[in-house]
Amino acid sequence: MACVTTTSLIYSISCDRRHAPAPRFLYNVKKYNRILLKTCNRLSSMGGLRVYCESKVEEKKVRKCSPCLEKALLTSKSNGALASDEWIAVPDIWRTSAEKYGDRVALVDPYHDPPTKLTYKELEQEILHFSEGLRVVGVKPNEKLALFADNSCRWLVADQGMMAMGAINTVRGSRSSVEELLQIYNHSESVAIVVDSPELFNRIAETFCSKAVIRFAILLWGDKSCLAINGMDGMDGISIFNYKEIIDLGQESRRALFDSDCAGQHYMYETIGSDDIATIVYTSGTTGNPKGVMLTHKNLLHQINNLWEVVPALPGDRFLSMLPPWHAYERACEYFILSRGVEQSYTTVRNLREDLRHYQPHYMISVPLVYETLYRGIHKQISTSSTIRKLVALMFIKVSLAYMKLKKIYEGTYLARIPKEPSYLVSMLDYLWARIMAAILLPMHMFADKLVYRKIRPAIGISKAGISGGGSLPSYVDEFFEAIGLKVQNGYGMTESSPVTAVRRLTCNVLGSIGHPIRHTEFKIVDAESGETLPDGSKGIVKVKGPQVMKGYYKNPMATKQVLDEDGWLNTGDIGWIAPYHSVGRSRCCGGVIVLQGRAKDTIVLSTGENVEPSELEEAAMRSSLIQQIVVVGQDQRRLGAIVVPNKEEVLLAAKKLSIVDVNTSDLSKEKVASLVDEELRKWTSSCSFQIGPILIVDEPLTIEDGLMTPTMKIRRDTVMERYREQIANLYK
Repeated sequence: MACVTTTSLIYSISCDRRHAPAPRFLYNVKKYNRILLKTCNRLSSMGGLRVYCESKVEEKKVRKCSPCLEKALLTSKSNGALASDEWIAVPDIWRTSAEKYGDRVALVDPYHDPPTKLTYKELEQEILHFSEGLRVVGVKPNEKLALFADNSCRWLVADQGMMAMGAINTVRGSRSSVEELLQIYNHSESVAIVVDSPELFNRIAETFCSKAVIRFAILLWGDKSCLAINGMDGMDGISIFNYKEIIDLGQESRRALFDSDCAGQHYMYETIGSDDIATIVYTSGTTGNPKGVMLTHKNLLHQINNLWEVVPALPGDRFLSMLPPWHAYERACEYFILSRGVEQSYTTVRNLREDLRHYQPHYMISVPLVYETLYRGIHKQISTSSTIRKLVALMFIKVSLAYMKLKKIYEGTYLARIPKEPSYLVSMLDYLWARIMAAILLPMHMFADKLVYRKIRPAIGISKAGISGGGSLPSYVDEFFEAIGLKVQNGYGMTESSPVTAVRRLTCNVLGSIGHPIRHTEFKIVDAESGETLPDGSKGIVKVKGPQVMKGYYKNPMATKQVLDEDGWLNTGDIGWIAPYHSVGRSRCCGGVIVLQGRAKDTIVLSTGENVEPSELEEAAMRSSLIQQIVVVGQDQRRLGAIVVPNKEEVLLAAKKLSIVDVNTSDLSKEKVASLVDEELRKWTSSCSFQIGPILIVDEPLTIEDGLMTPTMKIRRDTVMERYREQIANLYK
């Protein structure tokens, strides 16, 4: 570490309980001091201000920078740190975007106070100010900061401000429990928190102050006067800043840096590397502790650089954003679209339908549940129409569904798991039949489009495409939107892969699949037992490899080793197959697409994007004497369900005690059994993170002999779900 001897002007700020001692600012240039004095004068309202001189040997402070974003500073001040025109770190994209798209609107945030609209130039400056403000309040490179907030323009500024100065953020939403937020904060070794609002701070403050070490807190929205901290134990020594204070501190400090001729002598400049950790994203978990996924700048830049092939966004296109940004899917997509010059508007679940009509976005990136909601809204509107209109609309939809199926057959995009290529003659006859039948239905489909669908599409509001991820899109929703002419691209990934690994393209939108791998990404299917790579068309465990695959789980090498092998292949825990390549037949244009058919591991992913560990619910349910065995289901559904093997004797006894049946009754109907079991499930799982909805009563127990249990008496979840696949599907109809 280099040292210089200076006579420094030191500003020591002592604060009251709300504003505990802030860091001291050490500078040695008169001109620099005059500018920073303005900052300190403003801060003096937060506490007493003492100014004195001190001669000392000063160590150069390490200052990490994004090589492209802070190119101007590095060029003029650094002693060896290289500026770059290439993107090395995620925040580098903002310099390029500001230069290309300047005064174009980048962000529109109408639902916060104050409502905000930022151009690309303003967004870049806001990020730079926030980043410098963090340096001023004492954040050092590689320190972790907890960002607990929901989607907004200030979330993006805070996230990128942290990354731009070399800090690592750990992220979560405001709806998470206090215990979960505390676990993430402590496990990640964070030093400070950035929170969404005073309400969230008030909710977590007492627990955090007693069980965590917090250097300072930043409020993104709201006023510090709303904080209920008077008399709260543990608040001494914790500085609290609002968003504007951090921005102002950063702005003054940046101005001072550029005005000073020798300020660069007091810093050791380093540039952020592409392999540096950018963020730690904690996976959802209802049992045990969530795992911290370490994503590097390189991981996220892969998404930014390659998603254009999937979403060909153009400058000026409009996007609507409503997913939590701490979700890797929304986060990577936001970085990508804002590197393309689009206008992103923030919305909420409550305002989604109205904003779709108002903004008429070209694209919307969301989870399957949103598309299911839109689908149900359209069908509800049809069902409430007059009888004639309803019958006509339903008839048109049936015709269009049939037409689109025939069209896929003759175009070769009808997905079928047929390892062996069909004969040329059979394929030709199939093609001619589909072509003729489609020609017959085409006039009615076109009439339906003119009469009905052209009115539905503007009401939905998505003009180019909807991108669905975070779970599988139900086939009936997928087929319906295709029939009415709205393109929906289904994609796939996981937090551990930053997250996108495969997406359906507009030019090859094969329904039932998750599309082809994105650029520089490989898939393979391996046998669950032997680990051998299987040929196309064979079902097995899905593994993925590419530059977007995580560095590992934070402080958890054992868990990392379980999912990530030495060659960089990530075990997704999903079961699937790769469509074989055929030169003829219904699937001749489907070769190479990835098809998923469930999960090998127990985690259930709902259509909302939430991850559920079923063991918590199953363990709680098994405490009931009425339940002999239970398997929680619900993959890609809106809610959980369960397959239940009841304890018949105990159920009958309970029914007699409750006078549901006569004391001499020797048997119960399935409906009565289901009713009693449902009440038991609600009773025993009421304290769990998720609740069980529909249940399937199974008379025969799951045994080793019928292949539904392992020799060690563990239920083979995938085998059970395959055995009862049709009955499970009927639960959700």
